[in-house]
Amino acid sequence: QVQLVEAGGGLVQAGGSLTLSCAASGRTFSSYAMGWFRQAPGKNRDLVATITQTGISTYYLNSVKGRFTISRDNAKNTVYLQMNSLKPEDTAVYYCAANPTDPVAWGQGTQVTVSS
Repeated sequence: QVQLVEAGGGLVQAGGSLTLSCAASGRTFSSYAMGWFRQAPGKNRDLVATITQTGISTYYLNSVKGRFTISRDNAKNTVYLQMNSLKPEDTAVYYCAANPTDPVAWGQGTQVTVSS
């Protein structure tokens, strides 16, 4: 079973950037598609971005297209979410997940707060 630990959240002004990372334990990381979700207070957890096992294909929520980039380094067992041009509506707890279509593991979450 894979275990996930996120890092990189914080407080940033609108228009700023943050990079989230998600480090996985175990030798099976490269066998999983990976995804980032986010959950704002009182709202559902939404899928933000996904990346396939080899990194060839990606998916983005419409509202983050052109601003967020998901990537992975299988040698480091890590998936990243580069977030640029951040907006107050991006404020949420961000979670990484293995096998995002039917998650088999979740990270603990990292808070991203974007001030206006």
